[in-house]
Amino acid sequence: MAAFDRISKSGAKFIESSSSIGVFKAGSCSHVAALGAARYTFYAKEHQVEVPRVELRCCMSIFKAIVVEKSDGRHKVALTDFDEAKLMGGDVTVRVEWSTVNYKDGLAITGKTPVIRRFPMIPGIDLAGTVESSSHPQWKRGDRVVLNGWGLGETHFGGYAEKARVKGNWLVGLPARNSLRGAMAIGTAGFTAMLAVMALEHQGITPQLGPVVVTGATGGVGSIAVALLSGLGFSVIASTGRPSEADYLKSLGARGIIERQELLGAVKSLGRERWAAGIDTVGSTTLANVLSMTRYGGTVAACGLVGGMDLPATVAPFILRGVSLIGIDSVMCPLNKRREAWKRLASDLDAGKLAAMTSEIDLPNVIEAGDRIVQGSVRGRIVVRVS
Repeated sequence: MAAFDRISKSGAKFIESSSSIGVFKAGSCSHVAALGAARYTFYAKEHQVEVPRVELRCCMSIFKAIVVEKSDGRHKVALTDFDEAKLMGGDVTVRVEWSTVNYKDGLAITGKTPVIRRFPMIPGIDLAGTVESSSHPQWKRGDRVVLNGWGLGETHFGGYAEKARVKGNWLVGLPARNSLRGAMAIGTAGFTAMLAVMALEHQGITPQLGPVVVTGATGGVGSIAVALLSGLGFSVIASTGRPSEADYLKSLGARGIIERQELLGAVKSLGRERWAAGIDTVGSTTLANVLSMTRYGGTVAACGLVGGMDLPATVAPFILRGVSLIGIDSVMCPLNKRREAWKRLASDLDAGKLAAMTSEIDLPNVIEAGDRIVQGSVRGRIVVRVS
C-alpha cells in the first residue's frame, strides 16, 4: 500500500489509491473526505500535493462492536464487525472513544442475570465520545458528550462499539475540565455514588451527625463513595469481603474497616446504633443489618443488589428510630439531576484518588473483564479504550 496518495491539478484524481476516500473539486479547491476521518483541503496549483494516507474500514460504515446474541437458549457474546446501517434510531451519532465496565455490564456479558431485554444487543451502559452528526438542536458535530442509563446496553445499543446512535435528550455535555477518559473512570458507578451522596445530603446528613458506612467498598460504586464522602469531611466506615484491601480503602479516605461477615449474620429488628447513615451496594441481609444499626433519624441509600434482591428486614428501624431508606436509580434519573451530579463529580471527586482506583483495558478485553467483575475480583474502576 502506498504511503501517500498524489493529487494533481489535472482532474484532481488519485494515483496508487486503493482506499474508498472520495475526491471532488469545489471551486479552486480539491477536497479529500471520508466518514470518520479528518477533512483535508488542497489548493490546486501547478504543483502536486502529498497527503498522509488514512486507512479506513469501509469509510467507518463498518466498525468494531461487542455483540450479545441469544439463540436456542444459548447466550453468545463476541467482538465482531458491525454495520452502521444496523444501528438503532436516534438523532445523534457519537464516535465512542471510551466506555467502562460496571457490575451490570458483567451481568449483561455473562448472562447471569437477564439485564438485556432485546437481542441482539451491544452491551455497555456507559459511553463518552464526540458527536459525529446531529439533527438535535442542542448538539453539533465536535461536541464532547457522556451518556449513561436510559436503557443503554439493555434495550438500546450501548457503549461497547466504536459508534452509537442515540437520542440527544439522553446526552450530557462534558464539563471542560473533564477528559473523556476521566468521565468513564467515573462512569455509572461514580454517577450512582454521587446520587447516593446527594440523597444523604438532601436528608440532612452532615459529618457532625456521625460516621457513614459504605458496603461493597472495594467495588466501583463503593470506592468512589468512600472517596467522595471522605472528601466532604465524613468519617467513613468501609465494609468489604476483602480485608487484604484495607490499605487501599484507607488511601481513599476510610477511617475504619469492617469485614463483610459482620453484616451477614442473623438480622435483628434493632441492632446497636453504629452509624448515622449508609450507602449500600449489596442489598439483602447486608442492607437489612445496615438499617438495623443505623442511628435515630439516619438515612440509608440503597443502590445495589450484589447480595440479592430480597430484604429480610422488619419495619422497626423505620417506625421506632425514624430511619429512612432511599432508593437510588441511575437509569431514568431526570436530566437536571444528572447535570448536577456530573457537575458535583467534577468538583468533589479527588482526581488523584480516582486515578489510583482506575485501570485501563481495550475493547477486546471487555468480555474477560465482565466475567471477573461478576466474580468479585475487580477492585475499583475499569475504563475501556474503545477507539
